[in-house]
Amino acid sequence: MPDKHRDPEAWLRLGLIPGIGDGGIRRLLEAFDTPEAVLAASRALLSPCLSARQIDALKTGPDVDLLQQTKDWLNQPGHHLITLLDEDYPPLLSETADPPVLLYGKGKRELLLQACLAIVGSRNATPQGEANAEAFGHALSSAGITIVSGLALGIDTAAHRGGLKGQGSTIAVVGTGLDRVYPARNKALAHEIAEKGLLLSEFALGTISAPGHFPRRNRIISGLSRGVLVVEAALNSGSLITARQALEQGREVMAIPGSIHSPLSKGSHALIKQGAKLVESAQDVIEELAWPVIPAIGPESTPANPETEPLLQHLGHDPVNIDLLAERSGLTVDALSAKLLALELEGRVAQLPGGRYQRLI
Repeated sequence: MPDKHRDPEAWLRLGLIPGIGDGGIRRLLEAFDTPEAVLAASRALLSPCLSARQIDALKTGPDVDLLQQTKDWLNQPGHHLITLLDEDYPPLLSETADPPVLLYGKGKRELLLQACLAIVGSRNATPQGEANAEAFGHALSSAGITIVSGLALGIDTAAHRGGLKGQGSTIAVVGTGLDRVYPARNKALAHEIAEKGLLLSEFALGTISAPGHFPRRNRIISGLSRGVLVVEAALNSGSLITARQALEQGREVMAIPGSIHSPLSKGSHALIKQGAKLVESAQDVIEELAWPVIPAIGPESTPANPETEPLLQHLGHDPVNIDLLAERSGLTVDALSAKLLALELEGRVAQLPGGRYQRLI
């Protein structure tokens, strides 16, 4: 838990000063040990650590309105300020080259100390890709692993939804202040994560979305995690930035293969060619990261249902429409619809656009 002897306002006053940055603050803490000592230091003592302009900014202090707004925000239940020197600062993140000095949290702070896996991929994902992300998120969360992603549309959204279904829950690392939700379409999901998981950001309140924020967010996603699983990614996908950062941080990189004809598989296949672990099941991930095997890890260990199991054989592994499936199985469309719904609820089948279905296991 956070060190009660440290003054949150001193951390805020230091962290909200523009133009110093995490690197400057880390130098100051190495020299002066605490934010209180930094704020009280003379210009002469500060000069080995900061430029003259940075010292001027430090002596001027943060924006008064932003400071008060942040203090008011932190007084609300479930809102947290996590500092680099807190006992529950994520240990893996602290070992990276550029750990954030301050993190703002909303939700279950204790998830920061759980075993974490990042699941990332394309914003413009295929239905199959989203189904895979949600199924893997659910299975791994049911094994007690916390799913980390970036709250973007597509694969991130599906991974969070899967994580919320299991005991491991999910952490969403965002590229805005926590008083904003980006993209707006994920507002309901963000609220659910704040209630059952954790929203996390290094950006001050009021910070809006900007392209440069997302590479910074991505280093936190990979930094929190033992490994990164890329579900679907084009060759120019931002997910590959996360994968590269993960490799630089000494993390394991894994990828789910896809169709050789899909542009959204090209990035994943490139990672596999470069040495990323090819995974086909949640168990592959657990074994790759040497996590303890925990029973009941979601869709892949759902017991066979004798009423629906034969239908999986008729489905095969390629998308199929319901008319062809009726011809293969000899069942009526109404009977098939009921069985397919049961399989969807078990996480064994996904419905695709155009009335087609595909098995997931």
